[in-house]
Parts: sequence; C-alpha cells; structure tokens
Amino acid sequence: MTSANRDPSSFAIYTVENDCQDCYKCVRGCPVKAIKVENGHAQEIADSCIICGRCVEICPVGAKRVRDDVTPVKELLRSGRPVYVSLAPSWVGEFAGVSPSQIVQAIKALGFREVGETALGAQEVSASLARFLRHAGPGLYLSTACPSTVEYVIRYLPHLSNCLTPVASPLLAHCRILRKHMDPEGAMVFFGPCIAKKEEADTHKELLDGALTFQDLKNWFEEEGVDPRSFKDNSPRFFPLDAEEGNHYPIEGGMIETIKASGDFSHVRFLTVSGIYSIKKALDAADPSKLTSPVFIECLTCPGGCINGPGSSKDRDGLSRWVDVKEFAGPLDKAAGRTETVVVAEAYVPEIPATGDITEKQITQALFTVGKRSKEDELNCGGCGYDTCRAFARALVLGRAEDCMCVSYMRKKAHKKANAMLRSMPSGVVIADQDLQIVECNERFATFMGTEIQSLYQVSDGLKGAQLNKIAPAFAHLMSGVLETDQDVHYDHFRVGDKLFEITVFSIEPHFTVGAVVLDVTRREIRRDQIAHRADQVIKKNLATVQEIACRLGEHMADTEILLREIAEGYGSEGDMHEENK
Repeated sequence: MTSANRDPSSFAIYTVENDCQDCYKCVRGCPVKAIKVENGHAQEIADSCIICGRCVEICPVGAKRVRDDVTPVKELLRSGRPVYVSLAPSWVGEFAGVSPSQIVQAIKALGFREVGETALGAQEVSASLARFLRHAGPGLYLSTACPSTVEYVIRYLPHLSNCLTPVASPLLAHCRILRKHMDPEGAMVFFGPCIAKKEEADTHKELLDGALTFQDLKNWFEEEGVDPRSFKDNSPRFFPLDAEEGNHYPIEGGMIETIKASGDFSHVRFLTVSGIYSIKKALDAADPSKLTSPVFIECLTCPGGCINGPGSSKDRDGLSRWVDVKEFAGPLDKAAGRTETVVVAEAYVPEIPATGDITEKQITQALFTVGKRSKEDELNCGGCGYDTCRAFARALVLGRAEDCMCVSYMRKKAHKKANAMLRSMPSGVVIADQDLQIVECNERFATFMGTEIQSLYQVSDGLKGAQLNKIAPAFAHLMSGVLETDQDVHYDHFRVGDKLFEITVFSIEPHFTVGAVVLDVTRREIRRDQIAHRADQVIKKNLATVQEIACRLGEHMADTEILLREIAEGYGSEGDMHEENK
C-alpha cells in the first residue's frame, strides 16, 4: 500500500470553512493532530491523516465532511458498465431486520449488477494468516484488516512497519475474488462503515472504483424510494456465493476467532485492541525484540470494531449491532479446511509525514510567543487541542497552529489590555454581579469614592468581592435597578453628597452582571457656574453701559434739536423782514 503525496483537494475528509466555528474540538479529538488551523479555521493535513474519521464524528457543527463519492458512482452506473458491490459484513447491524435476500434486491434496484460479501475476502485473509502464523517465530505481528490502523503504523510507528502482516485487507482480497467472476469490463464499489476504504479505492484503482458509506446507501435508498424490507425474502443471495466465518470480522476479536478455528495456535499469543487511543497505548512504546513468543494483535481503529465505524448511522446502539452480527455470523467449523483461492499478499512501507527538523531553540521561542517563559507557565491544560504546551509549540513552529489557540495566553492578553484601558481611563469603572458584589473596578472609581475606599483598593485586590452597597450605596441602587429591568440608564448630573457625577449604568449579562462608567463632574460644573455667573455680571455691566450711552445720546439729541430749531427760526425771521422791505 502506498498513499504518499495525497492531493488535499480530493482527500477523503474535508472542512467546510464557513461552517467551522474555531472551537478546536477536532484538534483535541484527532489522535495524530493531523489538523492545521489557519485564520481561525481548521483543515485536514492529508499527508498526516490516518482517516479514522474521529474529527467527522465529533465536529459539533458538521463542518467536517466525508468526500461525496456517490456522484461518480452514479456516473459509473449511467455509463452502461456493469457495477458490482462489495458489501461489508457489518451491514447486518446497520440494516436491522433485513435479510440477505432483501438487501441484495434493494441494492440491485439502484442499478448494480451483483452484490458480494466483503466477508469472502476476510476468509481469504484468515486462511493466509493461519498459514503465516503456524511458522511464525517470536516477535510482534499486527493485523492489516483495518486500513486506518495500517496508516497509523506506517506514518507514526514506522519502526513497526515490518511487524505488519504481509496480507491485504479483506476488501482488497474480496476485490480480487470478484475480479475472477465478474464481467472484465465491470467496475467495483464498496459499501460499508469505514471511510478509510476511500483511501484504498484511491490507491488501488485497478481493483476498486469507489467506496461509499452505509449512510450514503441509506440516503440513496431514500432518494429512490427503495425500502429493503418491501422486497420478498426469496432466493437471490450474494455473488458468487455466501460467506461463512468471515462474517465475524466486524466485531472485535472476530478475526482472531476465525484464525484459531483454523488449527492449533497454542504457541501464539493473541490480543485484540480496539480504539485508536488503545492502539497508541499498546504500541507506542512496544519493543518487539523483547518478545519470547509470537504475539499477534488484531488492531481495530474503531472502538468495538467495524460495527461502530464513522460511516455508519448512529440510530442503533453498539450492543444491538454486536448481537445482530454475532447471531448472523454463525459457526466457525468451516475455517479449518479453508485455503486461499487468490493472492492476498500486500507489502507495507513506512511513510513518515514530513515535519522537518525542529530545534529546541525554535520550541522555546514558540513558547515565548504565548507567554510560556518557564516550566511553571506550561499549564498543559489542553485548551488549544494539544496534550502539552510543548506539543502546541511544535505545531506553532510547523505552521499548524496559531497563538490565539492558547486559552491562558489569550486570557492574560485580554486582561492586560483591559487593565491598561481601565488604568488610563479618566472615568471610574465598576462591574458587579447579581448579588452586587464587585467583580472588577479600576482605581479611578475607588478614588471617586474617597480616600478611605482608595486605600482599601490598594490592599484588597482591587475591591473584588466587596459589597457595592457598602462602597457606593447610591450607585448600588442604580445598578440594582438595571439588574432587575435590564434597561440601561444615564444621568448627566447625579448628586452624591457634595459631588456631582455623570453616570451610565448598563447590563452586561442580563440579570447577572451589570457595569457602570462614572465621571466626577463636580469641578466642571462649578467652573461652569462660575463662568455663567461672570458672564451674567458682564452682561449686566454691558447693559448698564448701553443704557448710559443711550441716555447720553438722548440728551445730546435733545440739545441738537433745540439748536437746529433756533437756527431755523432765526433764518425764518430774516426772510420775512426782507420781503417787507421790498
């Protein structure tokens, strides 16, 4: 198997960027941290991903999606080529109450030529492993039925790659079986619970043309109005024949049961480990050279086995699925005489993700950028999604993370900014809870309340927890009202004793937290009164001057009028005398 240099644009998992809420839950949940956060949005790192589907399952808003291969499969059907189906044995737990005949008829109703059981390939794998383990010497042998586990080993435990048993997965083995019986021009499609099978389809195009999930199949049935239960339970069965013990594979321990049923393996130590985190714990520090007998581990990335794969629907509990599969699987007596009918050999080579050489100096510098300057600063809280601060620092160096992902750093940064603003503000600020206990206030507020409160501020962690009705009872009354009504209030002049305050009280969390911005305007108002008083005096004085001028002007006007009248009368007398003389 080889899957190096994956194309991110066509990778099995992708993120709808606009839906991503930068909660970093996918980073926390990813067992190998194959997630890159850029501009607050997460995206998969294709060459580092093991395609376990964990991020798809836990994304709270559904931003993580599985690549839609239904459309190309429908195009295959429309092309006229006969298309065959490899159906995963966990279908029994997915389609409760549906018989093999009914599921075959339902799938054929969508346009597929024939339906075969992937469990046939599982029987080939068990037969091959049984032959291999009969002659195995001391050492570690890892199953390769789960492609996600294989991806984990070759990428993150490359030193254990040679411990992977050289056998193909049941799906690829089944494809080789079907290729012997199907139309040479035919295409092959898988339906199952595993999204890692998409990687097998991408890397084995000569065998597999597409891989769809059970959820895809259910949606397709619904679109076409196909109900598997509506078909009669008659003769049509799987192609080219029904599987037997291979149907045990979807549940943990199923593979080992079929191998043990093939003969005497008392010299082999068998172990089943399901769940990627359990696999990590079992293998990360494993040293095969210290084993004194052959140890075979059946590794399943999904807890409980394939019945709980990410491509299955979540409408049934795991126990019910397990019971259905177990009852359907039947006896193991045919396993003893089973031999391979096709070549199932497969080689696995390490594919270590490229991360470059990271120095201790780079890690230290990255830690400094998020305020981690000593061991005590490294909280390892996991809020960023990484288990340790140093792991987060490595991600920063690799460009996979952003400093804003560090919760403690951002909180401290926000506090510093807020404190700087509070210190520099000319106004007093106070925040109180629903019990009117002070949550936060600045020194300016304490100063407004008097020297005694200011001194208390210096020695009591900024008055945190103090009762506001004791510190500022007048303001407490206003803030209590806002808590009750959730309506902001503002006063230009609010008198407290001999002081005047401009105050705005506002709701922060309705009925739980309230804040106030207070400004002492006493001096400003006094100066305003003084200016108004002096302006009044100037106006009065000016008015008096104007009146005096007007009075003086009135006197001069009267004198002028008298003088002019006298002159006019004088000229008038002289004219009369002149006429008389004539």
